[in-house]
Amino acid sequence: MAGVAMLMTRIHPTAVVHPSAELDPTVQIGPYAIIGENVKIGAGTTVGAHAIIEGPTIIGVGNQIFPGAAIGLESQDLKYKGGETWVKIGNYNRIREYVTINRATGIGEATIIGNHNLLMAYVHVAHNCTIEDNVKIANATSLAGDVYVESEAVISGVLGIHQFVRVGRLSMIGGMTRIQRDVPPYTIVEGTPARVRSLNFVGLDRAGATPEEIAILKKAFRTIYYSHKTIAQALDDLDLFPNYESVQHLQRFLRLSIEGKKDNKRRGPIPGKSVDNKGD
Repeated sequence: MAGVAMLMTRIHPTAVVHPSAELDPTVQIGPYAIIGENVKIGAGTTVGAHAIIEGPTIIGVGNQIFPGAAIGLESQDLKYKGGETWVKIGNYNRIREYVTINRATGIGEATIIGNHNLLMAYVHVAHNCTIEDNVKIANATSLAGDVYVESEAVISGVLGIHQFVRVGRLSMIGGMTRIQRDVPPYTIVEGTPARVRSLNFVGLDRAGATPEEIAILKKAFRTIYYSHKTIAQALDDLDLFPNYESVQHLQRFLRLSIEGKKDNKRRGPIPGKSVDNKGD
């Protein structure tokens, strides 16, 4: 009985929790929040006032879900015809006020949020998106369906990302930039139209990249964006570079972006700011 009493004190009396929802006893639910059917929430997670979580949704441990957030509602994709689709959220994320995270479209598919991410107020994450770990997305940013964001990316506010775009690891996107194509890893992208402006030196340094690795990435960057070749042509030159994983990831990312464009699986890479540089 003591355990039941403790659980009840952590759920505000005005909250509505479906009998089938699975809540760890340490979960806190705020006033007027709604927890629907087939929702599972892990230890230490807090759900703010007026938040709505529908299922099927799995949320891990230590997450902070702020007032007004709407998680696990059905896909807005017109191809969605019902059936079991998911939102799966990892651990220690901060999901701020009025963030919306929709379930996937196809039966058995999931919209996935990893660990230690910050989604600021009014961020929208559409169906089938994946956000890896340690990603920061600022206020009023919308991710269309099937967007993939790699770890440690920083996405500034008041911008939209086109469906099927991939945002590379440790990249940074400037505010109010329209993102219609893939954002290369380790770069800063900004402007209208969006252009690759430079390496993300601050992000690389904070992530623990050595001076030697940053110097090699800088050389790779100049080879790709200032060699007066297309990106596809310049990538072949990177085969001769030292064997750094970051350089290999940059090369692999761009090659897959270009190749995927041919069969509409990717959007192709954002070009550099040089007038001679082309995205493919």
